[in-house]
Amino acid sequence: MVVDDTIAQALVRIADAIEENGETLKRIANHYDGVVPVMTRNANRAEALAKEADQSFGQQVRDIFRPVEN
Repeated sequence: MVVDDTIAQALVRIADAIEENGETLKRIANHYDGVVPVMTRNANRAEALAKEADQSFGQQVRDIFRPVEN
């Protein structure tokens, strides 16, 4: 039957596509798992440095306007 063969071919193509997509998703997940921790660590480091810079800037301003002792 032509209809059954056509349906079977379509199902095989669908199964192949799902398998290929699964492999692609695995590669994406592996990349994500490798990149995100590094990005998170760098973001945390940048945030800590920014906070430190803000605090040291405040101290610099206070030092500039501190009365001069004789």
